[in-house]
Amino acid sequence: RRESWHIILLAKNMTGIRNLYKLVTLSHLHYFYKKPRIPRAELEKYREGLIIGSACEAGELYQQILNRASDEMVEKTARFYDYLEIQPIMNNEFMIREGSVRNAEELRDINRRIAELGRKLNIPVAATGDVHFLNPEDEVYRRILLAGQGYGDADTQPPLYFKTTAEMLEEFSYLGEEEARRAVIEVPRQIASQVEFLNPIPEGLQTPKIEGAEETVKDMAAKKAAALYGDPLPELVAKRLDKELGSIIKYGYAVLYLIAHKLVKHSNEDGYVVGSRGSVGSSFVAFLTDITEVNPLPPHYLCPDCHRVQLGDDTLYGCGSDMPDMDCPHCGARMGKDGFNIPFEVFLGFEGDKVPDIDLNFSGEYQTQAQKYTETLFGAKNVFKAGTISTIADKTAFGFVKNYFADRKLPIRDSEVERLVQGCAGVKRTTGQHPGGIVVLPMGDEITNYTPVQHPADDVNSEFITTHFEYHAIDNCLVKLDILGHDDPTIIRLLGDMTGVNIRMIPLDEPKVLSLFTGPEALGLSKEDSGLETGSLGLPEFGTSFVRGMLMDTQPATFSDLVRISGFSHGTDVWLGNAKDILKSGLGTMKEVIAARDDIMIYLIQAGVSPKHAFKIMEQVRKGKGLKHDDIAAMEEAGVPDWYIQSCQKIKYMFPKAHAVAYVTMAFRIAWFKVYHPLAFYAATFSVRGGGLEGSVAAGGLPKVEKAMEEIRRKRESKEQTAKDEDLYTMLELAREMMLRGYRFQPVDLNKSHQNRFKIAPDQSSLQLPFTSLSGLGPNVAHSIVAARNNKPFLSVDDLRVRGRVGKSVIDILRQQGALEGLPESDQQTLF
Repeated sequence: RRESWHIILLAKNMTGIRNLYKLVTLSHLHYFYKKPRIPRAELEKYREGLIIGSACEAGELYQQILNRASDEMVEKTARFYDYLEIQPIMNNEFMIREGSVRNAEELRDINRRIAELGRKLNIPVAATGDVHFLNPEDEVYRRILLAGQGYGDADTQPPLYFKTTAEMLEEFSYLGEEEARRAVIEVPRQIASQVEFLNPIPEGLQTPKIEGAEETVKDMAAKKAAALYGDPLPELVAKRLDKELGSIIKYGYAVLYLIAHKLVKHSNEDGYVVGSRGSVGSSFVAFLTDITEVNPLPPHYLCPDCHRVQLGDDTLYGCGSDMPDMDCPHCGARMGKDGFNIPFEVFLGFEGDKVPDIDLNFSGEYQTQAQKYTETLFGAKNVFKAGTISTIADKTAFGFVKNYFADRKLPIRDSEVERLVQGCAGVKRTTGQHPGGIVVLPMGDEITNYTPVQHPADDVNSEFITTHFEYHAIDNCLVKLDILGHDDPTIIRLLGDMTGVNIRMIPLDEPKVLSLFTGPEALGLSKEDSGLETGSLGLPEFGTSFVRGMLMDTQPATFSDLVRISGFSHGTDVWLGNAKDILKSGLGTMKEVIAARDDIMIYLIQAGVSPKHAFKIMEQVRKGKGLKHDDIAAMEEAGVPDWYIQSCQKIKYMFPKAHAVAYVTMAFRIAWFKVYHPLAFYAATFSVRGGGLEGSVAAGGLPKVEKAMEEIRRKRESKEQTAKDEDLYTMLELAREMMLRGYRFQPVDLNKSHQNRFKIAPDQSSLQLPFTSLSGLGPNVAHSIVAARNNKPFLSVDDLRVRGRVGKSVIDILRQQGALEGLPESDQQTLF
């Protein structure tokens, strides 16, 4: 049928839940007449386990009665439904304004007719409220939200609040006392009694199966452990390995490790390193299976020749890189230094009851290929994008409130604006997709056993299929892989390609590199002449003005200090108003203040709090839930100082230490190139992060760069600065630093410039600007120019226009930059 009607679908058992998921999937993946709909034939096909109601005034039964259809047609329609629905008169009062009915009494007559149909056909009739908000006064929020989204009738909305039983009985009193009681109380109870008490989300993690995953992971871990630490393994290593493998295999997580191993290996073989994130670096098995480079063992020396292991003093050294160099006392070889002292429990919990979350940072250039590889591993039918639900942000809600009252020329106090913003913010707005979340279904299973699926934001043209449920709702029953795109692996790949340096051989204790975080002297610059307090501009995680301020406050002297700073900068209410004040007041030292979530558990266990209670406190604090009375009592009994307890109470979110270690490792390696291969560093950084750097400004030298910086500072002072301006300012700072070091940018050259990469010029003292650095010259045009140039050199401007598919505006841009100098306008030559 071409008509579209509203219906109510209730699932009364697990069969109904699954059929409901199938119908929702059908309606969102296959659009009929430009809107998501369920064909009646499909509804009848999947009707088992469902209770179907006739819905509101938009339902077909109501519309047929309103339009005076024949009694025969109305009765035939009514028989399709398991119950019929009537609603309060105010819900449908808009029909009087529109002229569909003359008055409220006609609306009551329609409800009377539906009640009469129910008696005649022995179909239950339920009085419902179409509830959209809880209390009557909450209607103002819906009014503002509707107005903000362009609804013209926002101010004439019905009172769709949750009415009391007494209010509903009064509303339907015109049906007679007995009929009203049946519709308001008895029938809703009757319908509810048919619905089983059930959890629509299956319990227990359903992992995809890979034959022999447990043995494969066990063998890989054992082989690498023996290769590094010798055979037999030292007690420390063997104990940690056995403990982790026991939990991983017991709780069925080996397949997750194997999947992650395969993804990382595939990326590495294609030339892109992978950065780990989250707490996966807390797992020694993850280190041994090459999922992460973070070694979570305590700080230790390791001889590469005889495999001798010697523990460092973890009360003195935060990680292996902080320890002094040492030769092997057994064979004399220079010993390696490793270990970051990260407990496994942060990743899996003390009882293995915490589902492991393996998050990986792939190069943004490689992310799509990595995600596609999961389809190769498990089949396209078993791989879905993780769905998200976005809500109305505070700033959006503020705009809705201000515009609502401004449009109606109504006065409003700031305090009332704030109250209304709080009521509107957080309301669900639309669906989307997680940037890197991939949900993997076990082979042979059906996704509708767990969730419906859909196009994100109901965009039928989207190539992606996402889970209908927000991914957090199902992450305890289906495996979600975080295959995220990140700039750092891309920069590392470019640096390796340009220099031939093996980035894994870069030491994490190099003195000159470490000095960058407290001054620019290793760059050949002084603080006085350059105006730079640190040399960390352009370094991921350490280049923003906020983090540079942290560096100046803390003066890091070791790698572990940098890890702590990374924890400070990524936490919420961890640094400002918390750790910063504690350090300034002298209450705690850099090693004592809380930087990462792991710090809490380790410190409390050392203080004498039971391990499980310490873990519980860590989990509460890192999620922003603070401390309970029994937590405070246990901490006080263990002698934990008051400032530490107060610090825990302030924290809203905390970074895992393993994540901080992985980020700082990447940043330190990139910093090494800044010291020893500066042009490669600037070329890679500008290529990946310098999209806003205008070529004409960069080519203009130091005066133009400093002028552009001054313009942004003026915007900042007048509060006109945007996030885009802030990003550009960071790149201008870096360009200024590069020029102070004696390097420069060469303008765009038709014959030499890359389409989007900054290249080291043959003179080895400058960077060649790419085509895309010119405002108004986009990546598609740049690609077309380079492709045509690579085929054969351009002979004239006309040749460029035709073969490069370049329009007049781009020709003018190139001409203004001097890129067409010496190129004739036409291929035609004058003979006379």
